Amino acid sequence: MADKKPRTTTTRRKPASSRPAAPAVRRGKKTSKERVMPAWLRTIVAVCIIAVFSAGFYWFFIRPYAYRWKPCAGQKGYGVCMPCDYEVHGIDISHYQGSIDWVQLTSNKASRFPIHFVFMKATEGGDHGDDTFPFNFDQARRYGFIRGAYHFFSPKTDPNKQADFFIRTVQLTAGDLPPVLDVENIGKSTPKDLKTAVKTWLDRIEAHYGVKPILYTSYKFKSRYLSDSIFNTYPYWIAHYYVDSVKYEGPWHFWQHTDAGNVPGIREEVDLNVFNGTLEELVNMTIP
Repeated sequence: MADKKPRTTTTRRKPASSRPAAPAVRRGKKTSKERVMPAWLRTIVAVCIIAVFSAGFYWFFIRPYAYRWKPCAGQKGYGVCMPCDYEVHGIDISHYQGSIDWVQLTSNKASRFPIHFVFMKATEGGDHGDDTFPFNFDQARRYGFIRGAYHFFSPKTDPNKQADFFIRTVQLTAGDLPPVLDVENIGKSTPKDLKTAVKTWLDRIEAHYGVKPILYTSYKFKSRYLSDSIFNTYPYWIAHYYVDSVKYEGPWHFWQHTDAGNVPGIREEVDLNVFNGTLEELVNMTIP
């Protein structure tokens, strides 16, 4: 049988397309190197951040209360460093102090820093009374303390309404301290409006009780908002915490020197005060 010749096949080529071929995508290294912060520079930045944070923390959270941890140059009492050269001490209370053991509180009259006077919160704004005031006010008289009552001022409430509410709540008698106006915030009032409102309350109270009221406010607040000379005619009760002495150039009668006192008979921390004078002078300041 004769061999067959192998079949030869021809491959037809497709006509070349007129469209240009898409460029090939090269996957290689980036043309620009990433910038990396040197280790020494990172260390400096971290140290600066920590320093700024530490300084801010100290300024806002430690510095205002640093006096609590300073070595006591004078005498210590009621858990705090007591101001020197004052013989008449007192406290001010409200519902925040809870139930008070008046029998035990009386024992503090014989301590190294005898408590002679007690101020009590009576009212706030135009209609809010402190629910512990009636009982505590009676007990203070019963146990022989020189007592006083204060009103917490609200800038947004009509001052005459506030004064009338205080008058309805507080019946002062001979031997009581003059009524007190506690001013701590300005609210949305302007300084001028605040002064007018405060003066209105003071005038209304003075006309009713026949004595000049005591003005309570912090050293900074008085300097900023109540620096008018007209308010210097009122007995001043200054709030100035954690300092060795009062930083106030004008006359003052009471100094609230701490809010962290631990007084036997009171479970919660309480504000401590001193009177700028003798016990006889304090008695002479009371309502005749």
